[in-house]
Amino acid sequence: MIKNTAIIGMGALGLLYANQIAMGYGKDSVDFVMDSDRVKKYKDEVFTINGEEVKFALQDAATAKPYDLVMVAVKYNGLASAIETMRNCVDEHTIIMSVMNGITSEEIIAEAYGMDHMIYTVAQGMDAMKFGNELKYTKMGELRIGVINNEQQDNLDQVIELFENVKMPYTKDPDILYRMWAKFMLNVGVNQTCLAYTTTYSGCLKEGSEENRVFLGAMREVVTLANAEGIALSEDNVKEYSDIIATLDPDGVPSMRQDGIAKRKSEVEMFAGTVIKMAKKHGIETPVNQLLYDRVQEIEATY
Repeated sequence: MIKNTAIIGMGALGLLYANQIAMGYGKDSVDFVMDSDRVKKYKDEVFTINGEEVKFALQDAATAKPYDLVMVAVKYNGLASAIETMRNCVDEHTIIMSVMNGITSEEIIAEAYGMDHMIYTVAQGMDAMKFGNELKYTKMGELRIGVINNEQQDNLDQVIELFENVKMPYTKDPDILYRMWAKFMLNVGVNQTCLAYTTTYSGCLKEGSEENRVFLGAMREVVTLANAEGIALSEDNVKEYSDIIATLDPDGVPSMRQDGIAKRKSEVEMFAGTVIKMAKKHGIETPVNQLLYDRVQEIEATY
């Protein structure tokens, strides 16, 4: 049974899920684990979630003890550092889940800690935005969770028990790799388009606009790539995820656009960078993702 959770990463999703666990199990059941410099930085900070003040326990990574569950909620650029930060948090019983975007974080974490610790996770349907110490959202979305081998089944069962007890929105997904690719497809479209064109969710959906053509075109390139990789995405998935975007706050923006507003480096390497690299292996052309990659690079060069 999972009694304590460590979260690596104090961004929008880290705060969102820490708050849900704390409301269900109490604030002593969840810690943010970070290096000593960050502990000093954040120890007196008060965060707000939809206007309500919240405060969470901070644990120095150097003196951390093993946890039942470690949730990795960092940006792609911070994954290597996160793997080291969580070193003392993991023993033979610890379950690890990543709520990061993309299709590679589980394998990267497993290289350090072993695939038997993992469950696979897709965070989708939320419109959480964090600027400074303020987190706002109108939709919490859900976590899609699943496993790729029998050795991970007990991990999944324990996480489901936790989620049921804390009322975490989730769905057990029988084909989690398919779901991860589908969410990757969406992020490649919406995250990059919103940053490259400084637009919102509704801007991506405006029929006839360049933003809409790029949004859809980037996703369709992922469908072609996924098929080459043996994942059965289709045009139905493009429509399904476009419909999900239509349910979000029309003036909201995804994480890459939030990075742009804050003048932080984005996850373009994880999105367009991955698509372009993998597509070359199959001889697939990806002009839309190349356009987005180049445009984001130009934007970030001005920071």
